[in-house]
Amino acid sequence: MLHILKSIGQVLYRVWFYLLVAIPILVFFPILLLLTFSEHTYPQFFWMARNFWARPILYGMGCFPQIKREQRMEKGKSYMLVANHTSMLDIMLMLLVSNNPFVFVGKKELVKIPIFGFFYKRVCIMVDREDVKSRTGVYRRAQRRLDQGLSICIFPEGGVPEEHVVLDAFKDGAFKMAIAHKIPVVPITFYDNKKRFSFSFFSGGPGRVRAKVHQFFETGILGEEDKSTLREEVRGVILKELTHV
Repeated sequence: MLHILKSIGQVLYRVWFYLLVAIPILVFFPILLLLTFSEHTYPQFFWMARNFWARPILYGMGCFPQIKREQRMEKGKSYMLVANHTSMLDIMLMLLVSNNPFVFVGKKELVKIPIFGFFYKRVCIMVDREDVKSRTGVYRRAQRRLDQGLSICIFPEGGVPEEHVVLDAFKDGAFKMAIAHKIPVVPITFYDNKKRFSFSFFSGGPGRVRAKVHQFFETGILGEEDKSTLREEVRGVILKELTHV
């Protein structure tokens, strides 16, 4: 009986999450839509997404953010944000981690999510990892956004790893891009999102969601031949943190 009640609670918890995702978008739809007509108004869109979407979702789910920073981002400077990826909460928590407006680079499949997908398509850089032309186009679009003073966020595992995998292998894209544009890489560890709201349906529950912003990796003197070393050093920082909690 207790197991059945727990399963019902977890179902309701997920339904509540999707309501929290949808309601702010519907309430502010005209303003959000207006802010997506031009790339120049993206910082205002980001501010609304951060304060009127991500924050209400996390607090509404009873997932209270705790963010520790070893180094702080400078206002007006561009960065490459990378983190482990285990949950949809990663998106919301990342928005709270960075005061600096950034653009997500993510898989095109997220466009299919009702309501959320509409704005995702308009403001994020989508990539089809099976299409070489699509992957090449990401660099051009990212360059334009960096020229506008924005940062870029990529989950370098390229997807959500299997349940038993602590941290999957990283792909090169984020590190190749960071070196090409001479921007610092910001490693970020998310500790609790998988426990709070994993991709397994009957799971999750309220509690703290911790994030740690690690020391940045500077790329000013690096060349493309250094991307593999940079990739593994950044992954090592996050993996060490996840396995020593």
